[in-house]
Amino acid sequence: MIKKIFCFIALVLLGNRLCLAYPMPNPFPPFQIAGNLYYVGTDDLASYLIVTPEGNILINSDLEANVPMIKASIEKLGFKFSDTKILLISHAHYDHAAGSQLIKQQTQAQYKVMEADVPEVESGGRSDFVYGRDPSMYFAPTQVDTVLHDGDQIKLGGTVLTAHLTAGHTKGCTTWTMPVQDRGKTYQAVIVGSLSVNPGYKLIYNKAYPTIATDYENSLKLLKSLPADIFLGAHASMFDLQKKYDALMTSSLNPFIDPIGYQKYIAQKEQDFYTELKKQGSANKS
Repeated sequence: MIKKIFCFIALVLLGNRLCLAYPMPNPFPPFQIAGNLYYVGTDDLASYLIVTPEGNILINSDLEANVPMIKASIEKLGFKFSDTKILLISHAHYDHAAGSQLIKQQTQAQYKVMEADVPEVESGGRSDFVYGRDPSMYFAPTQVDTVLHDGDQIKLGGTVLTAHLTAGHTKGCTTWTMPVQDRGKTYQAVIVGSLSVNPGYKLIYNKAYPTIATDYENSLKLLKSLPADIFLGAHASMFDLQKKYDALMTSSLNPFIDPIGYQKYIAQKEQDFYTELKKQGSANKS
């Protein structure tokens, strides 16, 4: 309720961009998910820290206002924010990439982004196929250091992440996978970029993104084929962060090892996609 009041006041006084640029932070306790993989995001916007002997990797910069919280979370875990050597994102929307410029300035991390999302990152969202018309969704333009392609690997200190192009939500939406060693076992972690069809997304006759429906279909096919033990995503709601965190604190079993939950999530998003595709197809016929 407090957050809603804050946003309302911001809208009245200075317009909706202020509400988006300076959100009320929602901290979440940083914790070890498994092995060298840690959670350092908010209660909704997921950020991940991967620790290696040669420096660390951060996935998702979230909003610019969240950067101090991410820094504090990393330090609370006993690591140095300045040891962040590589910065990655799940996709080029402001709620996952707006803090990138500030993080680069503070850590000198190398920013690596999937090719099709580079224009959005470097224009600060102004070239987005939907939100490019909405100044409230803009963020600080950030220079990309390395352009990634489907299947590229990020290697640092013995850790290997693979970038999978799972386009649709954005043209360069990226799902990250990595093997995680924990308690003598190896698990495959999957950090899903996004499969959501946002309000305003045209799946049919989309001149700004003609292949959007096909891209969603290809992404669904790929994600269904990936081996997934540890199920994570760009938003906490995707994988029931709070519920699993609570269980992790009280159980010897790791609830984030959830291959069944992963398959259920992909199946639900597939159903949602085809429902929306059918709805838009019917609307275009009438």
